[in-house]
Amino acid sequence: MNKSINPLIFSTLVVTALILTSLVTAPAVANEDRTKKDLSEIQTALKQSQAELAAQRKDIEKSQKNLQQHELEIAKNAKALNIAEQSIRDTEKQQQQQQQQAEALEEKRLEQQHALAAQIKSAYMSGGHDYSKMLLNQENTAQVERTLSYYNYLNKARIEQIDELKALLIEIADVQTELEKTKQHLVVLHKEQANRHQALIAAQQQRKANISELKTKLSSTKNSIDYLKDNEKTLVATLQELEKEKTKKVELLGLSANKGKLNWPTKGKIEHSFGQHKHGGIDWKGVLIGANEGNNVHSVHNGQVVFADWLKGYGWVIVIDHGEGFMSLYGHTQTLLKDVGDIVRQGDIIALVGQSGGQANSGLYFEIRHKGRAVNPVTWCRRI
Repeated sequence: MNKSINPLIFSTLVVTALILTSLVTAPAVANEDRTKKDLSEIQTALKQSQAELAAQRKDIEKSQKNLQQHELEIAKNAKALNIAEQSIRDTEKQQQQQQQQAEALEEKRLEQQHALAAQIKSAYMSGGHDYSKMLLNQENTAQVERTLSYYNYLNKARIEQIDELKALLIEIADVQTELEKTKQHLVVLHKEQANRHQALIAAQQQRKANISELKTKLSSTKNSIDYLKDNEKTLVATLQELEKEKTKKVELLGLSANKGKLNWPTKGKIEHSFGQHKHGGIDWKGVLIGANEGNNVHSVHNGQVVFADWLKGYGWVIVIDHGEGFMSLYGHTQTLLKDVGDIVRQGDIIALVGQSGGQANSGLYFEIRHKGRAVNPVTWCRRI
């Protein structure tokens, strides 16, 4: 909060002092004229201050729109990066399976090749007779017939093994082709991941500069108490509207049976507690959990998403209706992974931790409300 004297108040004090001085030292008529003149000066100064304040508020609104746009870019890039990383994991798994298949086929090829070589060697070692001698030798016809049958059996077996080996080589070639395609696809995915990461860094840097600009303008136009009250009013109004318009498409059982048993939406230290004093008579209606940017945010229980959008002062916010008047809210996220109407289960990943809404540090703002009234999340979640 800016603790310096407001220029308007200072001007008013100076003018008032002049009025009191003139009342003591000047005649009544002169006092009346002086008072009218001073009043006119005060009104002029007030109009000028109001005009400056209105102009500065327009600048603030513009800065907030820029902040929203940059956080939208961060959300898009973070979500795309999340999808790209999952694709890389899936493709690497596919590559591993194809590699194992190729190794198994190669092992089978070597076995068949060794078996065929052994068969040819056996035939050679036992094949001291040629066909012409066997045919001319009519002394033992039965032996000739047995020998010819043996040779025919060996030839047929060798032809079958050669055909199997040819088919196996074709299969190996096909697997190697698919493996090469997978490797090339993996290269593309890694390149896309790198580009998304750079885009995310650029958007975050722009967002940081925008936050700095917003803070500068806020310090010159209105104090932090008004800003917090405005944000609080916006949030309460939004939740009240959601309470009226929430969907009845699915049966939701609320949180009553799970009091004290819910898991926290993300891992981290509670930086600000429920009921803790803020500024200007405002108390925290939820908790602020300090956590690393990009960490997963989980739904604390089964429910349906009823709000998923950017909210002034709270950044990217997602609200889940759990039924029976219970709702949970998750703010300052980096990106939202669920949309309005989505059904979520306990533990589902619904967003990523961020610092949207003008926060200096990353973390998650978390609320639980029952019939529109904020309740202490500590009494509903497991002890940390």
